[in-house]
Amino acid sequence: MLTLAGSLAFGAVLALPSQHSGRLVKVYGDLATADRVAIVVPGADTTVATFEASTKRPGGAARALLAEAAKVGHGERLAVVAWLGYEAPPTWSLDAITDATAIEGAKALRRTVTELHARTSAPIALLCHSYGSVVCAKAGPDLPVADMALFGSPGIDAPSNRTLSKPTRLDRTPSDRTPSDRTLPNPLPSDPTLPNATPSDPTPSATRVWAGVGGGDWIRFVPKVKLGPLGFGADALSPGYGARLFEVGPGGHSDYFAPGTPSLRNLTLIALGRPGDVVAAAPA
Repeated sequence: MLTLAGSLAFGAVLALPSQHSGRLVKVYGDLATADRVAIVVPGADTTVATFEASTKRPGGAARALLAEAAKVGHGERLAVVAWLGYEAPPTWSLDAITDATAIEGAKALRRTVTELHARTSAPIALLCHSYGSVVCAKAGPDLPVADMALFGSPGIDAPSNRTLSKPTRLDRTPSDRTPSDRTLPNPLPSDPTLPNATPSDPTPSATRVWAGVGGGDWIRFVPKVKLGPLGFGADALSPGYGARLFEVGPGGHSDYFAPGTPSLRNLTLIALGRPGDVVAAAPA
C-alpha cells in the first residue's frame, strides 16, 4: 500500500521509503491549496527509472500539465499526482493483454484516491493512458472522482460509460459552493472500516467519462475484444459506449502530453474542470 507522506512540496514523493522499490507516486503542485487535482495513471513499460524521462512518462506529463494550466487556466490552482502505484507490465508480455495486473493496480488506485480526499476537498480527475485506462476502469465504479479520461486505450473491461460514471455521494459545506465546484466525497463505500454515507447526503454527482485516441496511435488497430482471460472488450471510443470524445490530434501512442498538442490542452481543461471548453473530436 502506498501511503501519502507528510511533505506536500513540489515533486514530493508520496510513497514511504519502505514501500516497494518498483512503485513511485509524486505530487507536483500544492495539494493544500489546490482547486483541482489530476492523477496521471500511466500504462505499460513505465518504471521508476524512466519516471521523469520525458512527457511520455508520468513525471514529465505532470510538469507538462502544470505548464499548460498556466497558459489556459483562469486562475485555478492545479496539483498533479504522477502515479506509478502498480507494477506496470512490459508492452510485449502476457500481462499486458490480461487484467490481473490492472485489478491489483485498481485496488492501489482506490486507496490513493481515498487518501487524497483526506488531504484535499478539491475534485479529482483521473488521466489514464494505455494500460492505465484498464486500471482506471477497474477502479472506476463508485470511485469519487469528477472526471475520468481514457486515452490510447487497448479496451475497457466495462460495458458502457454508465458503469464508470455511477453517481457518488458528495458532502458540501457553504464554503465549497464556488464556481470551481469543490467537493469532498465521503470515504469509499467499499471500505468496511469507514462510515457509510447518510440518507441526508445531497444528490450524487456522476463522473464525466472522456475518451480519445491519437491519429497516429497504433493502438487504434488493436481489436477491442475479450476472449477468455485475453483482451479488454469494450472500446470507449465506440458510439454506443457513451463517453465524451475529445480532440487529440495526429500524435502517436506516447504523445498525449507533448507540448503544443490538442491532447495536452484538452487533458488540461479536463483536469481543470472545464468540460465546456474541451474541444470535441471530429466525427469519424
